[in-house]
Amino acid sequence: MRERIALKLLLIGAVAFCSVSVLLLGQAARAQQSIVPTPNFFDQRQRMTKPDLSGRQRIRFLTTTDYPPFNFLDARGRLTGFNVELARGICEELDILARCQIEAMAFKDLVPALKRGDGEAIIAGLAMTPATRADFAFSEPYFRYPARFVARKDHAIAAPIADHLKNKVVGVEKGSSHSAMLQAFFPDAQVQPFESRDEGLSAMKEGKIDAFFGDGVSLSFWLESEAAADCCAFSGGPFLSDRFLGEGLAVAVAPNDTALADSIDYAIGQMVEKKRFSDLMLRYFPVSAF
Repeated sequence: MRERIALKLLLIGAVAFCSVSVLLLGQAARAQQSIVPTPNFFDQRQRMTKPDLSGRQRIRFLTTTDYPPFNFLDARGRLTGFNVELARGICEELDILARCQIEAMAFKDLVPALKRGDGEAIIAGLAMTPATRADFAFSEPYFRYPARFVARKDHAIAAPIADHLKNKVVGVEKGSSHSAMLQAFFPDAQVQPFESRDEGLSAMKEGKIDAFFGDGVSLSFWLESEAAADCCAFSGGPFLSDRFLGEGLAVAVAPNDTALADSIDYAIGQMVEKKRFSDLMLRYFPVSAF
């Protein structure tokens, strides 16, 4: 019930990086938008009527401070991140900003707090599982974790990548969901498991293996890190799978508060239509995982 989406982000200096990114990349977001993939997962064919939340005294979003770039404390100790700004955007689109609150707490305290009524929504990566779906209602997913291949720039794998993996050695973290996904989706690849992702990436960078397969979000930050040294790039993809990677990020609300979940869906739909969601993606994910 309290399971968090399993995501091991490699973010060297993550808080500092994200804080600087907000300042620098915000100015360039619109200029980059035409060349940087910024997908959204909201069905824009839906036509929803703006909900009336005038009867609500306040709406409290509960989150954490330890999940960069989604929620974290910046260099000044202020709560920020993709989820935090998304919550503010939702409140703006619903015209309830004056009644909107965002409160951070330990992840283990989120579910009990929502059940006690100490908040109306959780926006912190609570996994959608049979157990959590029994206890909560969820908005539509607003973000999904793609799996990606990374290869050296001077040994890129031709597209479509599934047709060019025969005799290619692909590294993956041992026992991970990505390992299972790699073997199920790409049976022609020669799988080389590593005890850690860092070991696999180092082997790929040194040319000991042809590629590495893992979480696209964390790999996007690795590609920009000093450790990568501009050696590598994504090859093929992105690849999505509910079975192996989960349904993505959504906002959890009380099970009897589907009206709030629908309101959140409406607000995110408005942000997508107005390109606000794309701007937000560019601000916190300068190298698109998609």
